[in-house]
Amino acid sequence: MNTPVQDRILVTGGAGFIGSALVWALNQRGQTDIVVADFLEPSKHWHDQVPLSPNADDKRKNLQPLRFAEFIEADTFKERITAKPGIFGRFATVFHLGACSSTTERNRPYLEDVNVDYSRHLARWALAQGARFIYASSAATYGDGSAGMEDQDENIARLHPLNLYGQSKQDFDLFAQGQGWLDRIVGLKYFNVFGPNEGHKGDMRSLVHKAFEQITATGRLRLFKSHRPDYRDGEQKRDFLYVKDAVEMTLHFAEKGRTASGLYNLGSGQANTWLTLADAIFNAMGKPLNIEFIDMPEELRGRYQYFTQADITKLRSVGYSRPLTPLAEAVRDYVQNYLLPGKRLGDHTTFS
Repeated sequence: MNTPVQDRILVTGGAGFIGSALVWALNQRGQTDIVVADFLEPSKHWHDQVPLSPNADDKRKNLQPLRFAEFIEADTFKERITAKPGIFGRFATVFHLGACSSTTERNRPYLEDVNVDYSRHLARWALAQGARFIYASSAATYGDGSAGMEDQDENIARLHPLNLYGQSKQDFDLFAQGQGWLDRIVGLKYFNVFGPNEGHKGDMRSLVHKAFEQITATGRLRLFKSHRPDYRDGEQKRDFLYVKDAVEMTLHFAEKGRTASGLYNLGSGQANTWLTLADAIFNAMGKPLNIEFIDMPEELRGRYQYFTQADITKLRSVGYSRPLTPLAEAVRDYVQNYLLPGKRLGDHTTFS
C-alpha cells in the first residue's frame, strides 16, 4: 500500500493527458487538495504563440470527473508566484507536467518559453519553497538511441535529440544539471505513453487512439513503411507504456521514492513492434487484422525513432516494484472501457 501524498499538490499540465491521469490517481488515494495549472485560454504574454487550442474543450472534459481545489491558467499562476511566492500556500509536491509536447513543433522561441523558461522559473520557485519538484523530461532526448538510452545523469550532454521538442527537454535537463538541481529534483523520461484522456492531443495522440478511429471508420489501419533496410514494414519498435502505469511510477517519487533524485526512465522496459500493437488493437475491437502500409512523409524520415526501449533498472533500484500491465491487456482496457463507451478517467468512479 502506497503512502498517500499529503498536503497541497500542484500539477501543471493538469488538464492534459498525463497530468489529468495523475490527478485521477491522486483522487483514488483520497487526495483532493490539488491546484491544477494549464493553458485553456489565450495567453496574455505569448499572444499568438499560444492560441486557444481547438481541443481546449476536450481538456476541460478531462477535468470534469476529477476533484481538485483550484484551477488556474498557467501564465496567471506564474505571474502570481513571481509577485508573491507564497500566495497559494505551501505545496508539498510540485508535478511539472505542463509543456508543448508536439514533436513536429518548429517554433523554437515558443518551445524555449514554454518548455525551458517556464520550467526554470517553476523549479527555482519550488526549491525556494521547499517543495518536492518532479518534472517531465522525455525519451525524445535520446534521439536515434545511438548514444544509448540509459538514464544516468552524467550521460545528458552526449545525447542528440532528433527534433526541437526533444531538444527543449534536453536543454532543461542540462540547465538543471548545471545548477546542481539534479541532486534535489526528479526528471522523468516518459517513453511512448498511451491511454485515456489523450483525445485532445491531435496528431500527437498515440497510435491506439488514432487506430481506433481509423478502424471504426474504414475497417483498416494505415502504418508507415520502414525506410531503413534493417527494419521491415511495421517492425519498427517502441516502448509502449500504459498511462495508468506511468502515473503510478510518477507518484512513486512523491511516496516511497521521496529520497530519490536525478533522471529516470519511465517505460515498460520492453520494445514492441507496431504490428504487435496493431494486433492488440484489432483484437480489443473484435475486428480482423487489416493493415495498409503508406510512405512516411519526407520531413519525418530523418527525425524518426526506429527503436526505443527504456532501461528501468534505475527506477527499480529506488523501490518501484509494481508489475507492468502487459501490452495486450492495457490496450484492451483502454479500448473497451474508455474508447468504445467514450469515457475518461474518473467517469467510472463514484465518490462518497
